[in-house]
Order: sequence, then C-alpha cells, then structure tokens
Amino acid sequence: MEVGFLGLGIMGKAISMNLLRNGFKVTVWNRTLSKCDELVAHGATVGGSPAEVIKKCTITIGMLADPAAALSVVFDKGGVLEQICPGKGYIDMSTVDHETSIKISQAITSKGGHFLEAPVSGSKQPAETGQLVILSAGEKALYDEAISALNVIGKKAFFLGEVGNGAKMKLVVNMIMGCMMNTFSEGLVLAEKSGLDPRTLLDVLDLGGIANPMFKGKGPTMLQSNYAPAFPLKHQQKDMRLALALGDENAVSMPIAAAANEAFKKARSLGLGDNDFSAVFEYGIHGFCDHGDQTSDAEAVDFITFGSSRQFGDGKMSASGARQSPSLTLSCPLWA
Repeated sequence: MEVGFLGLGIMGKAISMNLLRNGFKVTVWNRTLSKCDELVAHGATVGGSPAEVIKKCTITIGMLADPAAALSVVFDKGGVLEQICPGKGYIDMSTVDHETSIKISQAITSKGGHFLEAPVSGSKQPAETGQLVILSAGEKALYDEAISALNVIGKKAFFLGEVGNGAKMKLVVNMIMGCMMNTFSEGLVLAEKSGLDPRTLLDVLDLGGIANPMFKGKGPTMLQSNYAPAFPLKHQQKDMRLALALGDENAVSMPIAAAANEAFKKARSLGLGDNDFSAVFEYGIHGFCDHGDQTSDAEAVDFITFGSSRQFGDGKMSASGARQSPSLTLSCPLWA
C-alpha cells in the first residue's frame, strides 16, 4: 500500500519513518520541504503540495499542529480539496476541536472522498515504535481499508463512531494528562521543600497504585531539567484550551483543568513553548524566580538550558550536564 503523509513535525516524521520501516511506500509533504530529506533518504518520495500527494495516493494521512494548520492543508491553494475524489481517503490525525473535524469531513465528502479523523494518544517514542493509541471516527469503510497501516502506527485503534468523537476523546485524554503533569510537578516541589529527596518520591510512586508510564518516564528527566520535546508544551496548552471550550459547550465545570491551563500559559509566556510539556515543572507551578519584569524570555531559556543546578542529598545535577551560564545570576533557590 502507498500512503501519503502531510506534516512532518515530531509526530509526523516518526510515524512516516515507522511506516517506511514496515514496508509501506510513503509519499510525504511538509511546508518546510527540507524536513522531508531524512525520509527521502529512507525511501520516501516527496509531493510538491498536499494536492499532489492526494492525487498519487489512495489514502493520505495528515498530522498538523493545530486547527488552523489542519484547515489550511485542506482548503488552501494546492490543498487536499483540489484532488480529493471518489476512491480517495483522507485521515486527519491532528489534534483539533470537533467542529474543525466536522468542517473538514463535510468538505471531503462533498467531493466524493472519504474521511476519517484519527488523533493519537502518545508522543515521540511511541510514534517511533508503533505504540500509539488511535482514536478514530468517521467512515467505517475507510477505517477498515486503512487498518493495516493503523495497526503499524498504533498498538490499538479504536473506532468511536461519528466524526467529532475522536477529537472529543483526544481532548479529554490530553486534558487529564495536562492536569496530571501539573499535580506531579507540585508533588515533586512539595517533596523537595519538605526536606525529602524527589528521587525517592519517584520510587515510591512507581510502586503504588498511581504508578504510570508518564511519571516513570518524565520524572527523572524533569529532575535533570531535561526537556527535549517529545510533546511540545505549546501543543499541550492548545489542547487544554480546546478541552476547556468543550467543557463550556457542555456546561461542565473544570476548575482543575482551568488552573492547569493557566500554568501552561505562564510557561509559554516565558518562552518554554517549544520545550517538552513537562517543562511546566520549572515555570508553570512554582514560577521563575521573582525578577519582576526584568527577566526576559531569552534569559528564561538560557537559565533552563545552562544555568540551573540542584543539590539532592548526595549529588549535584546541572540543567545541561555541561556548563553554567555566567550571564544569569540567581538570587533565589530554583524552587522559590
């Protein structure tokens, strides 16, 4: 099967590479064409536009950053709609609101094409290894036709019925995840401030009833101030915003999610949007040290990359593991 793929960010690149490793022919497109180079080296071909990819492939998958990007790929000049037709299927794996999914679905099906929304739960490493959870909804016939590819991309593909249900499920999942990350961050700070070793807290959590892969995987890297992006913080905050809108639509009170969203917004305002969403540990809950309005985004990023160090019992850990920045002097402890 030849599969088209639109959007080669962290997730799109990993999924496309996984498809190639599993014997699929893949034609890719990305707004920045240089991002296609590594995939071409592994056997992919490049389409000059989303329309070209649709024309070449029976099934095309999109994985875009947000609703605006997902709509642009479909509706703009050279977009999906220019070549979608009977016999062609479009699967949108972007995390968007259900209104966006419905709008795209209606446009695709009005041209005789087939549509499936299929946002995924999981980040970079599960995408690389085919361990995502796929939350699909829309045309069951397209789901059945694409199942061989979906089974390579994920460890489990759910079919949730009508278009919009996949988007809603993904937002609920990511809302829960964002709240958990904020609570986890608070717990790590409380342990340290109480004179406990946060590393021991990680061991305790991993042996108890609330053990989970996110705490186990993110905790050690958070304590090292290592926020290489598996799931960028700016995307987590976008999903919190969309989940809160879904709550408003359904008259659901969500005070915990609202507080978590504010923490992610604060982290974004300090220039941390491109870091992993676990960077909320540094800036979303306990905040950057109080320098008033004098702390710039550049200083915040410099601090997180080079400037922080911690003393946990028997060992000192540096944020970068390398050098300390001479340009930023802190007058307060990291967790102040």
